[in-house]
Amino acid sequence: MFFTYLRRELRRRRKAALVVASGLALGIALVIVVNSVSSGMNQAQDKVLQSLYGLGTDMTVTKAAEAPKSGETGRPRFEFGAKDDGEEQSSDRVMVQGFQTLASSTVTEVAGQKGVADSVGGLSLQVMKVNGEFKRGQFKQDQSGGTTTRQGGPGGTGGQPQGRVEGGGASFDVNSYSVYGTDVAKQGLGPLTSSKVTKGRTFKTSETDAKVVVADTSYAKEKKLPLGGTVKIKGVKYKLIGIATPDSGDAAANLYVPLKQAQTLADAKGKITTVYVKATDSQQISAVKSAIQKNISGTTVTTSADLADTVSGSLSTASDLAANVGKWLSIAVLVAAFLVAGLLTSSAVSRRVREFGTLKALGWKSGRVTRQVVGEAVVNGLVGGVLGIAVGLAGAYAVTAISPTLTAELGSGASGGARGGGLAMAGPGMRQAAGKTLDIALSAPVSATTITLAVGLAVAGGLIAGAFGGWRASRLRPADALRRVE
Repeated sequence: MFFTYLRRELRRRRKAALVVASGLALGIALVIVVNSVSSGMNQAQDKVLQSLYGLGTDMTVTKAAEAPKSGETGRPRFEFGAKDDGEEQSSDRVMVQGFQTLASSTVTEVAGQKGVADSVGGLSLQVMKVNGEFKRGQFKQDQSGGTTTRQGGPGGTGGQPQGRVEGGGASFDVNSYSVYGTDVAKQGLGPLTSSKVTKGRTFKTSETDAKVVVADTSYAKEKKLPLGGTVKIKGVKYKLIGIATPDSGDAAANLYVPLKQAQTLADAKGKITTVYVKATDSQQISAVKSAIQKNISGTTVTTSADLADTVSGSLSTASDLAANVGKWLSIAVLVAAFLVAGLLTSSAVSRRVREFGTLKALGWKSGRVTRQVVGEAVVNGLVGGVLGIAVGLAGAYAVTAISPTLTAELGSGASGGARGGGLAMAGPGMRQAAGKTLDIALSAPVSATTITLAVGLAVAGGLIAGAFGGWRASRLRPADALRRVE
């Protein structure tokens, strides 16, 4: 009887039911789109952070670079000796990039902290190569052949030819590139994991001190480095065994070599710049960070949450809009939709006074009338949920299909911290990316959790509307129906 009456009443009041369902559908669709876009923002931000951090890394441990001492500039100095005119000269400088070095034993100390699943050290280097030649100028005498007069010694005056020096000068080329020393025994952590070796191979665990190198694909293309060929770093030849393509954004470094080789190049035996850390539980990252800072003095621990604060540009702006404006807009629309649905349902009950009064006169109790009204409202809510999910999925698909491009400016806040002792730049990619802009295509993935939320909101909307109508129906008396009889 309940379902028969329910089906008949819904069919008879299709327009009113559609209005209620449409209002709920609008709010539910907006919630789906906002949640999906927010998920897309998080994915986009994760892509940016992966290009800086490396996959599988939860935090990094570094030591901020000290300010130059008195009389030092902190800039590399190049000195060239005297050579024959036009003879090429060259000089390389290998410098630790961005941080003060840590002892390699720091990796073991970090690994011993509670909540740390794994850790590995890396050494970030910047190489500057200057090569070119000096050319002497040519002295040219004036055509007049005159002389200049000068005061001589006791013998009176003397003279020298008049003329000038022409030509000469210097022509030098500066080539700067980054090198990252990776622990070949633990390649599951660190910046190299944010790139995939697309040609050749990666390091073998036995190549801890081998003269082999993996090059970033863009750098290899720019310098025309052939796979299997050689790459010179500070005069040392390395065999190119692999070409790595970053998963997103810029590569962490131009060249990757075994850690011991990087230490040798920089004359930094037993030194590293960064410890990459993986926590046992993502929920304990904050506790692990505090433990490391407390037990290993003089270090700066940077998590992905810290790095997220350094990402600016339209990605950051859009993320804030989706998280704040979008959230409150969704709440406002949902509240309005629930209220409108409740008021429309209550109004519909008022128009059905004769019907419900007659049913009560025939023996229907107030509870049965209330259940009937709530049942109709819940069905309207479910219909609104179906419509809302359909519209929300269409909106999310449209965002993904259009794929609007967002920009992410990286590391501007962190680069200053590396010198001042605040946030240190996390890894070699951070300095390389500082001041650069990455373009990220926005998508709007819809998760099962979002769909479940939409269904829950549909049922909640129906129940709220039913509560309004049920309360109104429960107050009706058979006498109300008789007053409406003409």
